[in-house]
Amino acid sequence: MDLHTLRRPALALLLVLPAALALPRPAVAEEVVVFAAASLKTALDRIAADYEAASGNSVTISYAGSNALAKQIIEGAPADLFLSAAVNWMDEVEKAGLVAEGTRRDLLGNSLVLVAHGRGAAPVEIGPGFDLEGLLGGEKLAMALVDAVPAGQYGKASLETLGIWDAVAPSVAQADNVRATLALVASGEAPYGIVYATDAAADESVSVVGTFPADSHPPIVYPAALLTGAEDAADRAFFERLGAPEAAAVFEAQGFTILKR
Repeated sequence: MDLHTLRRPALALLLVLPAALALPRPAVAEEVVVFAAASLKTALDRIAADYEAASGNSVTISYAGSNALAKQIIEGAPADLFLSAAVNWMDEVEKAGLVAEGTRRDLLGNSLVLVAHGRGAAPVEIGPGFDLEGLLGGEKLAMALVDAVPAGQYGKASLETLGIWDAVAPSVAQADNVRATLALVASGEAPYGIVYATDAAADESVSVVGTFPADSHPPIVYPAALLTGAEDAADRAFFERLGAPEAAAVFEAQGFTILKR
């Protein structure tokens, strides 16, 4: 074999390399990390799945009470987006300088309902002096943490406005978040509970027996924002998708009201 023959493979490799380098490289999938109020799970899981299918990026969502999520973000937990079930917890994150400038928006609204275990429970009229204590009959009323979790705070405020908090407070069984509250009622551990209308719609083993007057508690508002740790185009794209008509349709189907399109 002569020297000229030995050089042929090397020459071929040199010819192939520039062509290979010129080929378009496949896009690297990016991850979007979302911290979201537990009450958003059903709708947000669907929206995230649709986004992943369309974009090829991944969305990782941590669900919990807005209070717990806000504290984790302030303490340095890595997250790109925060969706809170109350304005005050987004305020805390913003005060800590962790909300990306100009991105905060009031995205959704909700309503507060009384749910009962099982289907077909008798409806009640909720108003001032409502005999919730008598309805409970000595059993438990499930609520999210009344001094920290938005659903619990809204619920306590409503019961105070209606003048019945003191009577039912000893019967309240508090849960870490609103979905845990719903689970207590769905399992029958508590015959009644206070949750958002959207949570009630997510579980067929409970029935809505009444809606709390909207003027008996502060407006239920879900603010959303990009966080200062959001660095890539996928984060911004998913955040914008939350306000798109396709996402609005999913939120509305779950019972949310759209505050800003």
